[in-house]
Amino acid sequence: MPLQTQSDVKYASSELLAGTTEWDTLRAEHRQVPGGAYNPVTSSCTELVIILSGQGTVRRTGDGQRQERVARPGTSWLVPAGTHETQLELDAPLECLHLFMPASLLERSALADYGIDPDRCRLAYAAAVADPVMAQLGGALQAFMRSGNRHDDRIFCDGIRTAVAARLMGHYTVDRWRVPPTAPTLDRRRLKRVLEFIEAHLATALSLDGLASQACLSPFHFARLFREAMGVPPHRYVSERRIEAAKAMLAADGASLAQIALDTGFASQASFTRVFGKAAGVTPGQYRALCRDQRLEVD
Repeated sequence: MPLQTQSDVKYASSELLAGTTEWDTLRAEHRQVPGGAYNPVTSSCTELVIILSGQGTVRRTGDGQRQERVARPGTSWLVPAGTHETQLELDAPLECLHLFMPASLLERSALADYGIDPDRCRLAYAAAVADPVMAQLGGALQAFMRSGNRHDDRIFCDGIRTAVAARLMGHYTVDRWRVPPTAPTLDRRRLKRVLEFIEAHLATALSLDGLASQACLSPFHFARLFREAMGVPPHRYVSERRIEAAKAMLAADGASLAQIALDTGFASQASFTRVFGKAAGVTPGQYRALCRDQRLEVD
């Protein structure tokens, strides 16, 4: 009998990317979940969500436990069967692999064979678990889903289910799992503040310490988190913004090269010319001439 997951209700506005893989004791769904509020349910299944791509803050509440953690690729989110969720919100889209399993992860006879007390297998409502083993298991299942799997492939199903169940019972029961310390984050509000600060101070000397202070982070954590958010380190982003500001000023054709160098934070006109040429492939003077020629063609 198929598992009753209620996933279409819980994730009503999400997109099912690669269909589902389903057996009696395991169901897997590959979904693109947009940012927004979702419909929390009380599921009869245990749900494990593995983040495949994207990054954002997840806010959720289950059985009175409120959690706010950052979802990154490779992190896992566990909802034990019977958990009464009352809140589920994402502030950014996430690509996820959802695994649904019965309330009893393994049959009582199988647990007895391994000397496991079923009464001590109650799972925790665990969030943002960075577990490479779980991520690898999810990756293997995702690859299987892409390969045009057969629904009667019981050997693979039993192997994945047993491996996931063993990992959950070995590390994520209520008596074993502990909430990890909150890692520093660069949320959208603080990132926006940093970017606005950079734009407003391009003409001044910008330091890593100064930018980090805008985000209320240490320079070490800020540099790492900024690169994750923007795809480039802070110093490169500042340099790129200075070049773009210089291009706009050159195109406007109203200031000398020395003044533009000063207004965009370069130490000298020579430094400006060197950095601009490396980034744009032409000198500032040549770029200004190209802009003039384009205006004449339009006129």
